[in-house]
Amino acid sequence: MNDLIFSGNKKTYDDFKKQIMPSIKPLFDLLRDYCFSFGKNVIEDVRMHRIVFCKSMSFRFFADLEPQHESILIKVRRDRKEPQKEILIKPGQDLGEIKNLLLDAYNTIH
Repeated sequence: MNDLIFSGNKKTYDDFKKQIMPSIKPLFDLLRDYCFSFGKNVIEDVRMHRIVFCKSMSFRFFADLEPQHESILIKVRRDRKEPQKEILIKPGQDLGEIKNLLLDAYNTIH
């Protein structure tokens, strides 16, 4: 049942940002904007402790961003048959690899 989307989101992204450490807010915003840049079919699902990005209403998530104390845990999923990759990223870290993984997951997931 984790793969269902509920239309009555209880939290907005602005509400969610209030629980994020100030030091990682810019990084979180950057990753969020990058996910939205993939297309108009990207859906953001704001959950209690994380943000999930999906491709269309079929809710095939390609990215799951969860703030940690001074970092962000990113789970990238290309396909339901493959294990998801988990990457811990910190402010100031090179984003080239994670951006490539996110774009690849978006393009690959059905």
